[in-house]
Amino acid sequence: MQSNRLAFSSIPENLGGGRVVLLLLLFALALYMFATSGFPAFAIVCLSPVIVLIVAATLQYRMFIFWLLTFLNFFVQWKNFPETGVPISLYNEGLELLLIALAIIKVEEGRFERLFNPMFVALSVWTAFCCLEVLNDTCGLGLQFGLWYTGARLMAFQLMYGFVVFTLYITSPKDLMRYLVIWACLALFATFWVWKQKNIGLTDAENTFIQGRGRSTHIINAGTTIRYFSIFSDAANFGLNMAATSIAFFIFGLTSKIRRLKYFFLIAGAACFLAMGPSGTRSAMICFLAGIAAYVFLSKSFKLGISAAIILGLMYFFLAFTTIGSGNAEIHRMRTAFRKNDASMGARENNKEAMKKYLREAPWGIGIGNDYTNVPTNNRFRRLSTIPPDSEYVYIWVHTGVIGLVTFCIINAVILLGACWIVFFRLKSRSLQGIASGLTCAFISIHLGGYVNQVLMQFPNCLLFYGGMAIVYLLPGIETEWNEYEAQLLEKQNRKKKIKEEKLLASRV
Repeated sequence: MQSNRLAFSSIPENLGGGRVVLLLLLFALALYMFATSGFPAFAIVCLSPVIVLIVAATLQYRMFIFWLLTFLNFFVQWKNFPETGVPISLYNEGLELLLIALAIIKVEEGRFERLFNPMFVALSVWTAFCCLEVLNDTCGLGLQFGLWYTGARLMAFQLMYGFVVFTLYITSPKDLMRYLVIWACLALFATFWVWKQKNIGLTDAENTFIQGRGRSTHIINAGTTIRYFSIFSDAANFGLNMAATSIAFFIFGLTSKIRRLKYFFLIAGAACFLAMGPSGTRSAMICFLAGIAAYVFLSKSFKLGISAAIILGLMYFFLAFTTIGSGNAEIHRMRTAFRKNDASMGARENNKEAMKKYLREAPWGIGIGNDYTNVPTNNRFRRLSTIPPDSEYVYIWVHTGVIGLVTFCIINAVILLGACWIVFFRLKSRSLQGIASGLTCAFISIHLGGYVNQVLMQFPNCLLFYGGMAIVYLLPGIETEWNEYEAQLLEKQNRKKKIKEEKLLASRV
């Protein structure tokens, strides 16, 4: 650190008169760009010294960039987020690439050996497959590199970026706990905002969305019910995220030995569970129940298994075979998820049948990035490009074909099985097993949500849950440090408890 300060302080002496020449050259370049390309290029050149200073500062404050990414990832699809004309995915992608670049620059401080695990191999296979898809010309439109890259960024690259960033920057128990607490705080804000939307009202931007492109899906039951979406892109995204997040924090809370964290995580889990209702996302309850079932398996507890089976059975019976509470719009909406004759479910199945006919001739799909905006009306796959996928898995099936869908399922199965192996055989600490189990069950829950809705690659889900799985893979490497860290927290907790008991005893004397 001291050497860096000396280096910066010595810049003026080393440059001498060269500074003047450099400034004159920059000024001349700025004038030239202003004359030939207009104000935007002129502004970029003028800001270049500021950009250099920011990059230099981030070399010393890399974790701040990581926490900024964590925060921004939650808010990029908020309707009240200022519109800048920049695609929302570029905010995340820019910070992720910056963090990776900073880790490479400071390679001696990185832990790159931790990257090489089954999750890295699986994501590498998927990324390579999506790169090969640039050659897919099923629609006969020729090479569409720009469209392919736009789609591949969201479908594959962001998975790898998230994995690399979390693996390199969650390096200690303190970082891990700080991340979980920040995640809980962000989730609690999302639950507060949905309460605010329902009880106080929508902002102008949110109301514009509801009355515009979101009207058909967010105002239901003949206009009597609104599906609320909090700070997320839509109600389905919000509801399914809350289901997966609720599972994670319930498990964190149940297995934590630190009392204040236990209560905090349980409160976060309960708040997320209650927030599922205003979203009106009927599949959220199924995803929540699936997460509970997954935890029963990972916990290896017979007593917990029996208790959970009874609770799951009662909840299923309540929703599937009774009409209790149907006067409540939220309960009624969730109950329709268990009805086979539901009109919306039937429409989705009909769409899938129509897709099958076209995809028999397109085993590689219609190509990543191709959709109704660029597939001509006279193209034989035009119909396929216009059918709403309604599911992340169906979207992948349409764009990468059965080959891509099978590949995607296999790589996620590898990631999941590797995480289960870590929970079962690699971790000894009960609380660390709880963190790994919570993240794994949340991953299962959001993937089930991706089977019924197109939410898996949406913000903030991709970074949250694939980043969460990256954390599971690095937990065995920090278990020894975790035990020491947890022992310190327990000692502090016991000390406070003892002081409190002594004060209480003294007050009675």
